[in-house]
This record gives sequence, C-alpha cells and structure tokens, in this order.
Amino acid sequence: MNIFIDNRSGTPIYDQIYTQIKNLIISGEFIENDPLPSIRNLAKDLRISVITTKRAYDELEREGFIYTVQAKGCFVAPKNTEMLREQNLRKIEEHIIEIKKLSASCNMTTDDIIAMIKYLDEENII
Repeated sequence: MNIFIDNRSGTPIYDQIYTQIKNLIISGEFIENDPLPSIRNLAKDLRISVITTKRAYDELEREGFIYTVQAKGCFVAPKNTEMLREQNLRKIEEHIIEIKKLSASCNMTTDDIIAMIKYLDEENII
C-alpha cells in the first residue's frame, strides 16, 4: 500500500491516511476482507506516531470502511453500497458547487451548464 504524506499540506496527517485508504477501498483496489498493514507497521513505514495512524484507522472503522479483529488486525469491511452511494453523491455535489463557481466567472447560467453536459455526453466525451 502506497500512502503519501504531504507535510506542507494543511490537512492533518491522520486525515491524509484516512482519505487515501478510503479511496483505495471505494475504488476497489482493496477488496472485502483484505488485511490492512498493522497500525504499528504503517506508522513505522510513514515515520509518524502510532497515535496518528490509530486515529486514521479508528475513523475508517467508525465510517464502516474497515473492521478490527482482536489480535489479528484490521481488515476491509464488506462494502455497504448505500454508504458508497452517499459518498459518491457527496463528491458529485462538491464538483457541482465548483462548477457553479467557475461558471459564474463566465456568466454561464444553469441551463448553459446543462447544455454543455448534454453536448459532451452526446459526443461521448464524458
């Protein structure tokens, strides 16, 4: 597993770990019941605190992405399709907000944006 920590980022390290592992699970790169590196090993590999790694894993478990088996480690949880759908809808909403902000600088209306999407779809560009 390749996790990259950007120390110059304003994002906390635990959140960077959480986000990257979550994205690996959502993308299907990690599948149900795949083992994750131990908290200690990941902390050692990333040269960060075990507490930071534990916080990321705790967040992933609370969100339902992983589960822990005592004395065995952490594993990828079975995919909850409704949860994944909600995650993707949230991402779509964020992109739409960004599109609206960018389109305002071009004096585009919502109808203009919809027309652009339809055109791109018809041309098989998206």
